[in-house]
Formats: sequence, C-alpha cells, structure tokens
Amino acid sequence: MSKLTQARLKELLNYDEKTGDFTWKENRGGTAKTDKIAGHKKANGYIYISIDCKTYSGHRLVWLYVHGYIPELEIDHTNRIKSDNRILNLREVSHSCNMQNYGVRSNNITGIRGISFHKKSKKFRAEITINKKTIYLGIFASKFTAAKARAAAEVKYKWDICNTFKSSAYKYIQEHQ
Repeated sequence: MSKLTQARLKELLNYDEKTGDFTWKENRGGTAKTDKIAGHKKANGYIYISIDCKTYSGHRLVWLYVHGYIPELEIDHTNRIKSDNRILNLREVSHSCNMQNYGVRSNNITGIRGISFHKKSKKFRAEITINKKTIYLGIFASKFTAAKARAAAEVKYKWDICNTFKSSAYKYIQEHQ
C-alpha cells in the first residue's frame, strides 16, 4: 500500500476551511456518499477518516491537504476542541508544547493545573512538567502562594510560548489579588 499523498487526498475529499469538515467527492460505498461529511468522532473527541483501508486522524489530514505533508511533530488544536479541524485552529508543535496546551484535568480539586492538595501536611503542592520531566516547586501554606510559584515557573520555562490560553495559575492569581 502506498503512502497517502496530498493529490490522492484531494482526489477523494473536499475540505472546508470555514468549518474544518471534509466531504466526499463521490460515493465510495457504505457511509461515504457524495457531499456527505467524511469520518466520525470517537470517544476521545477526535475526528477519524478511513481512506484506502487505513484510518487517519482528521487534523493530520487537514495538514496534508493544506500544507502538502503529514508532519513528524504533533498537531495541536489551539482552542482545545479536538473536533475543531479548521486550519486556523491547528498548529504543528512538539509533544512537550502540545502537552502544555491542555486545561485542568477533571479530577483536579484545586482548579489549578500543577497544584494539588497534600493531605498529610494540609498544604498545597506545586509542580510543573517540562520535556517530560516533572519539576517539584514546593509545598505551600496557601493555594495562592502555590499558584504564584507555579506562575513564576511558567514564566521561567517560557510556558506562554506554547500555551494559547492564560494558565489556570495566572487566572487564579488575578482573581484573588
């Protein structure tokens, strides 16, 4: 099986930059009908499209369609909406940069990324992960001081270069000064 090319992709699909959707150019059997939106959203939130017996993530196909290649690096959805495949919402980034552009996890009880409550000491623990290495920032008496340490680390490690949103630590500090 040959590698998918931009020419082959454009032979099969149309891409709408305003919506981020691909549509089939012609009937291909099954659910692939002319002018029907191609692909499906999986439980992880990403769009997947099958072409020539191989499944591709929609955002990587957008990159191929627009730029002519599938990147070796990752494609980041800058607005954090995994199904939003408009080209203006996509950027090619390193894994480390991509990991910096996600929000607070649903199981985080502090509401601040990189800050957790240390039950034993009844204080707040701060950390930051850079290039797959977690850097311990300390244990703090208040959530505010932990957030300040986290925000300072974000500046030190140039977090804002990759993060398209103000961080949760920055927002917390602004709201509680």
